[in-house]
Amino acid sequence: MVTNFFLGANSSAGFRSLYEDFTDPNKNYDILVLKGGPGVGKSSFMKYIGSRAEEQGEDVEYIWCSGDPDSLDAVRLPRVGIIAVDGTSPHVVEPQYPAAVDRYVNLGQFYCIEDCKKRREDIVRHTTDYKAAYVRAYRALQAAGEVENTLRDVLTAGYDHEKLSRRTSGIIAREIGRQGSGTGNVLRRYLGGVTHKGLLWRFDTVDALADRVYELLDTSGIGYHLMAAVQTAATERGYDVIACLDPDRPDRLQHLMIPELRLAFVTSAPGMEYPGTPYRRIHLDALLDQKHCRQNKARCRFYRRMHGLLLEEGLEGLQAAKASHDALEKVYNGSVDFGGVYALAEREWDRIAGWL
Repeated sequence: MVTNFFLGANSSAGFRSLYEDFTDPNKNYDILVLKGGPGVGKSSFMKYIGSRAEEQGEDVEYIWCSGDPDSLDAVRLPRVGIIAVDGTSPHVVEPQYPAAVDRYVNLGQFYCIEDCKKRREDIVRHTTDYKAAYVRAYRALQAAGEVENTLRDVLTAGYDHEKLSRRTSGIIAREIGRQGSGTGNVLRRYLGGVTHKGLLWRFDTVDALADRVYELLDTSGIGYHLMAAVQTAATERGYDVIACLDPDRPDRLQHLMIPELRLAFVTSAPGMEYPGTPYRRIHLDALLDQKHCRQNKARCRFYRRMHGLLLEEGLEGLQAAKASHDALEKVYNGSVDFGGVYALAEREWDRIAGWL
């Protein structure tokens, strides 16, 4: 089975990272920490490892880059606890038990130093440009987050807590009745977020892990109460869960999957619409105080408009960052021995294959 997640997110608080839990040496057997700069082939290295593992019938988890969702940040073979991860900024990873658990893989050795020295001016310029573009993007996303928080505070004033609690209890009684076979482990991930391509969500992973999907139609953000209660009930009964966090409110769930039960709960809202056919669809917006919402209709319309404009500015910043980073990688690409990169990937795969 192949699953796709993110461990980083572009949020109103800047770049958010879940890499620390992911690379916990106490939970993994072998961690390849890839070092090397832009354009050196880190993503290609990881794609090679993932494709070879798929050929062997292994479950493979791909971790995609929030800056470029076509590029990998990590690949994981969960059955044996093997990870290859980009260990460079903004998600720096360093070995804690070198060679015994985690180890450096130096792809920087495949740069032609003399060629890079000749291209120094271009490299410095493109690096400066893409970092400045991220500053611009995160300023806009921070402002957009503040507006969205205000909007949600207005919408959720006086919603029907008791009705939501009753509905949640009914779901738990119906879906989480028996004892699970796991340990109640919580795997924290992001299912998507803001990228240079716009709002992007890997709902294909939900469909891979679940046959029954509860779609929570929720523009106000109250669905996390339901999912938090379901998560608690599931873990207490020994089910392992995948908790997908809200990048702007990482203390809150945005989506929840319980693979052993083939069960999932997804938030569906403008810009994050679940494209599949749900098992059940729950209209959480119906639990809002409708009179209060009507009285504040103009305010909410203003907040939505402002949020949209600020999000658009943030996206333009991310697109500018991507363009500058692409230009930087293009400069470096001409100075990389990719034959050496792929030969090293093959050698590392041969080592990994011996542990499968």
